[in-house]
Amino acid sequence: MNQKVLSRRGVAGVALAAITAIALAACGSGQPSTTPQGSAATGIEGASGELKGSGASFPNAFYQEIVAELQGKAKNLKVTYNSVGSSTGKKEFAQGLVDFAGSDSLVKDSDGIAKDSFYYLPTVAAPITVSYNLQGVDKLQLSAATVAKIFQRDIKTWNDPAIAADNPGVTLPATAITVAHRTDGSGTTANFTKYLTVAAKDTWKLGTGDTVEWSADTQGGAKNTGVAQIVTQVNGAIGYVDLSDATTLKLKFAAIKNKDGKFVLPTLEGTTAGLNGAKVNDDLSYDPLDASGADAYPITAPTFLLVKRKYDDPKKAELVKAFVKYMLTDGQALAKEVHFAPLPDSLKQKALAQLDKVS
Repeated sequence: MNQKVLSRRGVAGVALAAITAIALAACGSGQPSTTPQGSAATGIEGASGELKGSGASFPNAFYQEIVAELQGKAKNLKVTYNSVGSSTGKKEFAQGLVDFAGSDSLVKDSDGIAKDSFYYLPTVAAPITVSYNLQGVDKLQLSAATVAKIFQRDIKTWNDPAIAADNPGVTLPATAITVAHRTDGSGTTANFTKYLTVAAKDTWKLGTGDTVEWSADTQGGAKNTGVAQIVTQVNGAIGYVDLSDATTLKLKFAAIKNKDGKFVLPTLEGTTAGLNGAKVNDDLSYDPLDASGADAYPITAPTFLLVKRKYDDPKKAELVKAFVKYMLTDGQALAKEVHFAPLPDSLKQKALAQLDKVS
């Protein structure tokens, strides 16, 4: 990671920070462009006021990178993003405690948010890694059915025949497997388990959602960082972690067999290939999980901001629009620095058009 990224993440508190409140700028232009717009052209210096957001930890590193990049451009604008998980973010958004929410999963009736009261705004995408800690094994391949069996505890040791079949020629130890998962309501959990319901539909039994009923002999951690810490500390552990945190903590991760039968590592190139194979719905929700394509990484997850269609305070609406417009234009250039894939230009333009509807 280059020094520029380290300095930004140091200022912003990195992805591990629970609450970051710093000066932020935002842009005023809603015109999509494949060419980064200069800060002077987007008029972000004059923004002033306060914004509060909360939600998904999956995109937190990217959001904090945006905040850090903009902190010196508008000293009269204060933004707080509390990385508490998708479920909590949606609840706080429903209760009017925040101006926007981050979520990797779609809104359900139980979230208490009226379906005609908000917009989905996609921001970036990233792979969910299947990270592991196994002494003596530096390369690992896993099919969807094997992943499903591991996480629902049908497979309990690393030298199980199913894992061996995915890894011909690899010597696997008889080490016990420790499954690590999220304890908080999580869009990462929702996307990971949704992938398994599709790609391993004849094997996976635990269903999908922000939370699922994990076996009692598994270990849970809060946020992506909590799962990553368990994997780091326990030989034989395996968990699902966003690429940014997995890379920061130098975790090993498996190549996952995609729909085309290829074992693909969780890279930004594989993520982009997955995005290109995704169908975008009219409300801009979309699903790149288990996408077709030889290069597609199959556990590619989207992430969204939830914003109100109409804010009671017109100034608040303009601040939200300015913040998100920057994220969707100049800010896209920062995504790869913290291991996220920028939106395809066609989806970015749709997101900007959706944002323009906010009033």
